[in-house]
Amino acid sequence: MKQTEMIKLGISIGDLNGIGSEIVLKTFDDSRMLDFCTPIIFANSKILNFIKKQYKLSLHLQGIDHPSKAIDGKVNVINVWKENVNINFGEEDPKIGEYAFKSLEAATTSLKNDEIDVLVTAPINKATIQSDKFKFPGHTDFLARELGGESLMFMITDNLKVGLLTDHVALKDIASVITPELIEKKIKTIQQTLKSDFRVRKPKIAVLGINPHSGDNGLIGKEDEEVLKPTIKKLRDKGDLIFGPYAADSFFGTKNYKNFDAVIASYHDQGLVPFKTLSFGRGVNFTAGLNKVRTSPDHGTAFEIAGKNEANINSFKEAVFKGIEIYKAREEYKVLTENQLQKQGRKI
Repeated sequence: MKQTEMIKLGISIGDLNGIGSEIVLKTFDDSRMLDFCTPIIFANSKILNFIKKQYKLSLHLQGIDHPSKAIDGKVNVINVWKENVNINFGEEDPKIGEYAFKSLEAATTSLKNDEIDVLVTAPINKATIQSDKFKFPGHTDFLARELGGESLMFMITDNLKVGLLTDHVALKDIASVITPELIEKKIKTIQQTLKSDFRVRKPKIAVLGINPHSGDNGLIGKEDEEVLKPTIKKLRDKGDLIFGPYAADSFFGTKNYKNFDAVIASYHDQGLVPFKTLSFGRGVNFTAGLNKVRTSPDHGTAFEIAGKNEANINSFKEAVFKGIEIYKAREEYKVLTENQLQKQGRKI
């Protein structure tokens, strides 16, 4: 684990017509943030200086040509492109989508090459970023291809963690996508990330049902009876603390989630609606299961308020802090598990 070096935190700038650049620059306009990490923004100094003036910010942007040249105590910027970019806040623009991808691609490459330690992604517009190089429903699937491991969208706060069996899948396809193999894979990923990234020794996990009332014993769909319950029983029989399926409509309202280290929802809105209701503005989207640490705020580009100086930075700031915390916890876990293996390998 790094003892003296500052954690290098890479930032992809997202869609420049949205609020991404605003929340990034406002976060690091507070110089105290530089005590926790060395930020490296993958974008363009000229554009960021324009945006800095737009919001009357005082931070100094330090241009560098490689992450290895990053200066601690400075907000560093790598110029991913040199040409001028026309920004029209609040508008969908495929050209702006190209620059969002350039930023993401460069930051991901640096993450893969260990030139940065953590990646925090500002929001993209999922329509305008589409191209021959980016044919994904979002960051998670792109990073799953680029990085090693089994990716899982994991929405986190200090008191609530929600993972998804399926993320960007059409509702009509949910039941056919959820299989025993998928359930076991996703649960294994959450168990491992709770151990390595959140210091939970014996994770206790709740699983939400696929159908209303978890199928009512087969009256409302048979997927819970035939797929979820047998798989959960199999894992319980192996000693894993996996419980459910729970009826999703009452699970959060009764605060049952407080009895578990994490909750697994069957599909996107089943998990994210209650998560964002309970924690909006403080939640973080963490891509669990990858060999690198990536976090992001729990909101999108917010075109409706872009350029109006109204964006709330709290979720992005939390994404920065959570990225740092997860990186440190993972490095600590590596040391602890390596020491255990060394002890087991000794001859007595």
